[in-house]
Parts: sequence; C-alpha cells; structure tokens
Amino acid sequence: MEKICAGRAILVMAGVLVALLAGLTGYSYQRDIEQARERIATGSVIAETACGPIEYAVAGIGPPVLIVHAAGGGYDQGLEFGQVLVSRGFRVVAMSRFGYLRTPLPADASAAAQADAHACLLDALHIRRAALVGASAGAPSSMQFALRHPDRITALVLLVPVVYVPRPEDMPLIQASAGTMFLFDTLLGSDFIFWAANRFARPTVIRAMLATPPALMANAEADEQARITNLLEHTLPVSARRLGLRNDAAVIFSLERYALERIAAPTLIVGMKDDLFGIYDAARYTAVHIPKAHFLGYPSGGHLWVGRQKEVSSEIAAFLMKRRP
Repeated sequence: MEKICAGRAILVMAGVLVALLAGLTGYSYQRDIEQARERIATGSVIAETACGPIEYAVAGIGPPVLIVHAAGGGYDQGLEFGQVLVSRGFRVVAMSRFGYLRTPLPADASAAAQADAHACLLDALHIRRAALVGASAGAPSSMQFALRHPDRITALVLLVPVVYVPRPEDMPLIQASAGTMFLFDTLLGSDFIFWAANRFARPTVIRAMLATPPALMANAEADEQARITNLLEHTLPVSARRLGLRNDAAVIFSLERYALERIAAPTLIVGMKDDLFGIYDAARYTAVHIPKAHFLGYPSGGHLWVGRQKEVSSEIAAFLMKRRP
C-alpha cells in the first residue's frame, strides 16, 4: 500500500512539475512575442509611393544607401545592419520589402516589381541616386534595380547573394534537403514554434534556417554570438513576415539568369565558401560576369558571415566610401 501511495505521489509531483514548466514556457513566450510586436510597431513610417505604401526608416546623415534586407527581415533588420554605415557617415534608408511587416504584398511581387518599388521609395524621399546593399534574398531586386534604373545607382553591394548560377540538370539553385525545407516551413509557420525552436533547439535553427554551421556560432566571440542571437530574436513575429517569406521562396526558386553584363554600377560581391545554401559558386559566377565587379570570398562564416562581421562591414564601408557621389 505504501508503495502504491509513493508511486501516486511521484506521479502527482511529476504532473505538477510538467504543469509548472508549461506555465513558465507559456509566460515566457507571451512576454517575448508581445515585446516583439511592440518593437516593430514603432520606429518606422509608411511612404505613400507610386508603387503603393512602403514601410521604411532612415538613420544618419550623408550619401544615401538603400538597404535591401534578406528573407525574414524588414526595415528593422536593415536598420540594424546599416548602423555600421551610419557610423561611417552614410544616410541609411531601410525598407520592408513586399509582404514584410507593414508593406503589403501586391499581385506582382516579382524581383523586377520590387526593384521598381525601390525606385518609388527613393522618389518619395526625394533621393535621386543611391548605393544599394542587397543581402541574401534581397539580391535579386537589387540587381534588377541596377538593370532597370542604371542612372539612379552609385554602387551595388551583394552580400551572400541568392542569385542564379548554372547547375547540372535537376539540381536546385539552393542546396537544401527535403527535410531542411520541411523544417524551414514548420519553423516559419508559427510564432510559437519558431520561438520554441530558437529557445530549445537553436543549433538546428542556425543550420537549417540560417545555413550556417552551428560550430561557428559556438566558437564565435561574444559580440558575434550576440549579433546572431539578436537576429534570431528579431525575426519574431514571424507571422508579420510570412507573406514576404513565401514570396521570397517563389522568387528564389524561379530565378533566371539576369543580363549581368549590362550591370554598369561598381559592384562588390561577398560570399562564404561554407554557406550551407551552396551559393558561394553563384556569388562568384555573378562577379565574373558583371564588368565592374569585385569578388570578396572567405573560406568560412556561413550564410551569416559569423566571425567576419567587422571585416565584412569595413570592406563594404570602404567600397562605398570610394564611390560616394
């Protein structure tokens, strides 16, 4: 009888512990998601442009640089990345691309249409010419801007760009397994699932979603670990970025070769050899075919250039400084 009572007591205690853990998890999630929603509710404005409403924020004084954010971003991601340029004397314009945060997703959300929207935003801000920094999935529209609005671009930077490269038949442009794509869709399908994965399975998120070897993060210096942690946490709320993410996927998986030889702007392209999306070769291919392009390749860093933030940002700032209008 005593053994039965002891067993029941253990079960009750285990149940109470599980309930407490669930309660703490729920409380932590609600706190973090509310903070995320409050963060994106301030700090930006809406420009009513000829291409529709576009969310943006501006920081700094000096020659203008338009930051074209990566997948999962928004004006907030662009603004955070652009702080190093602000400190070097540039005026950073960070926008939310189609389907991200408060910028709606139009019927035509192609890379070409996004490029025209970049021009519309510059028009609304009375900026005649600007440099463009396109990161990852922000690269296609940045390249289209250089092709469609060549008189309005002073310089082009493509950072770990998701761009076209010839591959053997049936080989996808982006190297990702079916399991990785399933995990990617699952993580980005729910604010809670993404939050929980980021809290309890961060190495998996870093590898699957951010295409970066987790060991790089584990061995990185404190400031780099803080940068990646901040990027992950600021992806929330995913629900406010979901339409943009889906559109980016549609654009990326239907990429065609652009007329690279017609891009006249001075161009800097940065790639990491261990980028798990397999886009290093694509970045190098693009650099070879753009007449005024310089390729900056690193042996490691992953898709988030972990451990290379200071060096990469300094190279970008120096490149843009030499090409100020």
